[in-house]
Amino acid sequence: MESKNGKTRFFTASDQDILDGRTTDVYFVRTVEVLKAKGMLHEEATAELTVARLPRDWKWSVFCGLEETLRLLEGKNVDLWGLPEGTISPSRTQSGVLLPLLTMEGVYTEYCTYEAPMLGFLCHSTGVATMAARCRKAAQDRPVIAFGVRRSHPAISPMLDRSSYIGGCDGVSSLMGAELIGRAPEGTIPHALIVMMGDPVTAFKAFDEVVSQDVPRIALVDTYSDEKAEAVAAAEAIKDLFAVRLDTPSSRRGSFSQLVREVRWELDIRGFKHVRIILSGGLDETTIPPLVEAGADGFGVGTSVTNAPTVDFALDIIERNGRPVAKRGKFGGRKYVYSCPDCLNYEVTASLEEVPLCMSCGKEMLRADVKLLDKGRRVQKQSSVEEIRERAMKQLTKMGDLDAHT
Repeated sequence: MESKNGKTRFFTASDQDILDGRTTDVYFVRTVEVLKAKGMLHEEATAELTVARLPRDWKWSVFCGLEETLRLLEGKNVDLWGLPEGTISPSRTQSGVLLPLLTMEGVYTEYCTYEAPMLGFLCHSTGVATMAARCRKAAQDRPVIAFGVRRSHPAISPMLDRSSYIGGCDGVSSLMGAELIGRAPEGTIPHALIVMMGDPVTAFKAFDEVVSQDVPRIALVDTYSDEKAEAVAAAEAIKDLFAVRLDTPSSRRGSFSQLVREVRWELDIRGFKHVRIILSGGLDETTIPPLVEAGADGFGVGTSVTNAPTVDFALDIIERNGRPVAKRGKFGGRKYVYSCPDCLNYEVTASLEEVPLCMSCGKEMLRADVKLLDKGRRVQKQSSVEEIRERAMKQLTKMGDLDAHT
């Protein structure tokens, strides 16, 4: 595969390829060709980003990928309004109208060919952030670390870790992902080191001897023998052992909750109550709660987060030259988005003179969408990843059960 800037070793697009529109669908290029031939290059259109239905049984999503979208559209002659990145929202308003997360106005051919990469940024990132948030909520106050970059293409590992962190993971394992969010990468002693060293205790001691003392000692205790036996051996081998990690394969797992209880008991009766128990291996929002109840102190999540279902956003034209239009299944006309900060309900109106009331608490709603781009120029200051994560976590605390309506 050849990039515009020369040959690439791996099957990935460069930043310039994306900015040049080379990752778009061909039918958008042909659309521009037709509009040009028919003298319609300067026709204006308003388009909005919505999702008709969230994946699986999700009742809400964590909006993510906006920063990359803004970087894509900067300099284009378009205006953009939207919900801030990190916003938690349903797919529809309290009255059943599709909720616009972004609204774009301008000459249609200015943004036509960027629809595909824009949707790619938003759909994928939002899916990852939402699954991370679901795991975060399931884990309650226990730490959750993103371990899953090995399950996806390495070119997108920074995006995966950023989205995971925004959604609620407390740390990430990849070097580039950690650098992007401004945190140290986190990890444990791996199986590979134990296998290479020949036995667990030798590996535990070697790791403790060689690796910087700034790195917490977390020993993987399921390589060759019983987990509780290796956990005790690790606690005896490493003076300042922070935690043991159980990554027991499913073929040997039996009751993971019972295994946690056994390991906890054996550590405690030997004076190692301070050693925490961290779990990994096929965990998601459904398998974490019973492990919390069993006494697990933290979780490593991988495939369930990085390979989370994509949120199927669509970008649809809802006005042409200031007049309402919409294809079947969509709601035509420009809309203004309001929300209740207490109940997290949403509503839209066709006029700024209408201020809707929250159907749950009866309060007047507040305008939720903000102007992001004015003729391609940023209006809002760029939010840090910490600010975006804090926004998401503040809303997450107000959510009820994972699958309850807000």
